[in-house]
Amino acid sequence: MRIFFRYQTFRVIWLTKPSGRHLHRDHQLWAPLTLADFEAIHRCDKSLPKNFNFAGDVLDQWSQKEKTGERSANPALWWVNGKGDEVKWSFEELGSLSRKAANVLTKPCSLQRGDRVAVILPRIPEWWLVNVACMRTGLVFMPGTTQLTAKDILYRLQASKAKCIVASEEVAPVVESIVSECPDLKTKLLVSPHCRNGWLSFQELFQSASEEHNCVETGSQEPMAIYFTSGTTGSPKMAQHSQSSLGIGYTLCGRYWLDLKSSDIIWNMSDTGWIKAAIGSVFSSWLQGACVFVHQMAQFDTDIFLDTLTTYPITTMCSAPTVYRMLVQKDLKRYKFKKLRHCLTGGEPLNPEVLEQWKAQTGLELYEGYGQTEVGIICANQKGQEIKPGSMGKGILPYDVQIIDENGNILPPGKEGEIALRLKSTRPFCFFSEYVDNPEKTAATLRGNFYVTGDRGVMDSDGYFWFVGRADDVIISSGYRIGPFEVESALIEHPAVVESAVVSSPDPIRGEVVKAFIVLSAPFKSFNPEKLTLELQDHVKKSTAPYKYPRKVEFVQELPKTITGKIKRNVLRDQEWRRT
Repeated sequence: MRIFFRYQTFRVIWLTKPSGRHLHRDHQLWAPLTLADFEAIHRCDKSLPKNFNFAGDVLDQWSQKEKTGERSANPALWWVNGKGDEVKWSFEELGSLSRKAANVLTKPCSLQRGDRVAVILPRIPEWWLVNVACMRTGLVFMPGTTQLTAKDILYRLQASKAKCIVASEEVAPVVESIVSECPDLKTKLLVSPHCRNGWLSFQELFQSASEEHNCVETGSQEPMAIYFTSGTTGSPKMAQHSQSSLGIGYTLCGRYWLDLKSSDIIWNMSDTGWIKAAIGSVFSSWLQGACVFVHQMAQFDTDIFLDTLTTYPITTMCSAPTVYRMLVQKDLKRYKFKKLRHCLTGGEPLNPEVLEQWKAQTGLELYEGYGQTEVGIICANQKGQEIKPGSMGKGILPYDVQIIDENGNILPPGKEGEIALRLKSTRPFCFFSEYVDNPEKTAATLRGNFYVTGDRGVMDSDGYFWFVGRADDVIISSGYRIGPFEVESALIEHPAVVESAVVSSPDPIRGEVVKAFIVLSAPFKSFNPEKLTLELQDHVKKSTAPYKYPRKVEFVQELPKTITGKIKRNVLRDQEWRRT
């Protein structure tokens, strides 16, 4: 999609007046909080301020540091599309432009503080502008991937009672097909170089909008965002986050897991619809004053990805394990990455084989992190810690991570159970606030003195956590509990396997059995399928417990086109049970 803004003109727009925004008015203090203050709040060593706004209290403070020379000339946002277009915004420019966007939302769109705004945009600069503009105006933004269907969008608009939707050109026809069923939706704002009947043009309104805007003094616990999270059954839940849970709650993540400084440039590959985009491309990064790098890349391409790392001075990279699995198929020693020093992964477990191949070819470690939409990053391999291949690291502050049983009892090292967070006297501020309009689901996340994640794992004697599987991913065959990731890890060690997804398949005797969908590497595509199946089954029996081997194997040309292993499994499992 062509972006309608003339980005070259954006490069010369500069903030002419400071915002005048100060923190702690409730405490009668006129000095802004520092990064050290945010870290102390996150550690629970300092109380949460009554009021907080990420745009005013973080972004505008970095803007002031640029003016005084306390921060280098490193951009705040650096966007490319691979076609020659490029955007570099300083924090000062981001401030000026987001104020214009805020005026668009509050004046012609007539939105008021607390209104909910659905934002369905690809990786384009406007996504960041609209997000920051919502913060400045106290609007609740609800990101969504551009892959949402009409049914998905209808549900989100109806459930949230959204007053406005901000969408790109390819999404607009889908919205129009269901908008008559959304009585609460008052405004449709189009991000496109073209006009469309029934839609306001963001381009036209933005060009004429004023740069003057006073940031709203939002409460720390006031709603900031809603993320739709898929459950095991029923429709997605609306996980609501506050101004502080997102805006302060990722301070330690940015420092200790992402290992960011203001001189760093981080490339986070997450889709704009997921909270990982907020973690790596907004809050953790900008809390540390780092530069967020964005490549619009609509579909992942290993050659484009590697060329980007060799062309731009990216220091920090974060992507799903699937990306690394694809990358290690290449001869990475042929590439010289300009400044890459720190590589991270999350969203699904990382195969030990991939970690070892990545390090062997690049000399760089892979630091895995584990978290949830509701509570953020709770386990991670942090810089300076020993990495145990296959482990997702240790629990991170401020969380007390434990493995518990169905009665809420803490299990000893080596025993499998549910991954949970021990709660103290008050609910941690970095937790999500609630599942909107669903108190039963909110209450169901608690078990005694613990918040339960719904994921199963094991903690070893050194305090490292090992992921077993989502509670609903676990395959129960003849009484044995089998985590699909363990089988996938074993399969990928075989040279015939490029990629695999392991799911449950119905069986009249065992209830369900393990089935593996496998994409073969080129040299093995001509092999006898029966013999190759036996070879792979025998390989798994030798690599892990024999009862975990896939009793069914299906060779496929490709797996569902999604970057996340959990979604692949869900799609394939649903297909398998329907047809069987």
